[in-house]
Amino acid sequence: MSRGAPDPARVQALKARIRDVPDFPKPGVLFRDITTLLKDAAAFREMVELLAEMCDGHGADTILAVESRGFILGGALAARLGKGFVPVRKPGKLPSTALRASYSLEYGIDSLEIHADAIAPGARALIVDDVIATGGTARAVAELVEKPQVPGSRSPRGRAMSRGVATAIRAGFVRRGTAEPA
Repeated sequence: MSRGAPDPARVQALKARIRDVPDFPKPGVLFRDITTLLKDAAAFREMVELLAEMCDGHGADTILAVESRGFILGGALAARLGKGFVPVRKPGKLPSTALRASYSLEYGIDSLEIHADAIAPGARALIVDDVIATGGTARAVAELVEKPQVPGSRSPRGRAMSRGVATAIRAGFVRRGTAEPA
């Protein structure tokens, strides 16, 4: 599997399946709607395969995906790569003790949570979402991944380490600490 740049023709074919919705959810925001891609079985399969090709071999053993469209992509990618899956939820949606991180959107502030025991110490996590706009969501999930373990942890880097971010809109792997495609 290739870890290099994806074939531009493959990416362009997928981009053509994504609908732009102006002024949603607020005036001035251009929403990228992937439901038009998801309803096309061949395009959905191609997107998952392309993401898998770019993400395989980066050392992740856990896939975290952001509610809600990220669940679709993250679940499919985790299954394709044979990795564990951790849902990243909006506040108050998880039944057990949760860790929370807040972030800025292009149109406000929001928070995300994961179960406190969702990620094993020393795990290497790949963060999946449908789109990166400001990078705030991905940074918040990375913060949750890397929060220090409970007192007595032997992990000097905290709970775990984020290995990168995969998105559908850019159909690319994003280097840790950046919001730009590799």
